[in-house]
Amino acid sequence: MTRILVVDDEPQIARALRINLTARGYEVITAADGASALRAAAQRNPDVIVLDLGLPDLDGIEVLAGLKGWCTAPVIVLSARTDSADKVAALDAGADDYVTKPFGMEEFLARIRAAARRGAAAADSTEPTVETNDFTVDLVAKKVSRHGATVHLTPTEWGMLEMLVRNRGKLVGQRELLTELWGPTYVDQTHYLRVYLAQLRHKLEPDPALPRHLITEPGRGYRFEV
Repeated sequence: MTRILVVDDEPQIARALRINLTARGYEVITAADGASALRAAAQRNPDVIVLDLGLPDLDGIEVLAGLKGWCTAPVIVLSARTDSADKVAALDAGADDYVTKPFGMEEFLARIRAAARRGAAAADSTEPTVETNDFTVDLVAKKVSRHGATVHLTPTEWGMLEMLVRNRGKLVGQRELLTELWGPTYVDQTHYLRVYLAQLRHKLEPDPALPRHLITEPGRGYRFEV
């Protein structure tokens, strides 16, 4: 069942979308603010995200920035903002589509179907298992093994490793990691990242002092190399 995360602080719109999407066989999760949306995206792994820009705690562009780099679900912005600058800003921040309120339900449902197809195609192209010379990461089973033995990771350690592995070879920014793992109020707590990365290196790297796979880009973020 395709899972849709609807992020909107207007109860009537969230209710209308829930009723219409559920009636068509979708599983629907709702969130009324940006912080709840980021938590739901991390915990429930939606297939498509419908995002309002005018949220009570965070602007939708901030939510998009928080999702960028680790969440692969297509994002459809649903907003009362009609200015072209807002649309460009949302698309540049990572939105896949932009729909203005008020909207026609049938057209909107067609956009949901198209986004779900794109998301499924992207998911099919993702390698479920990533192997290095020193350890193997199974993204589907959420397990790590080293020399045939399972490596125990805490949920936070796994979340950090998974985000880096899914973006292997690419820089993942400190703010992106902190937002995904702890929420947007922790974006300045960079020492958290140093602590957890040190723990991961101790568990996975042959020589934690000279890491081969979990690379630090000073002042910017981290990168995973096979």
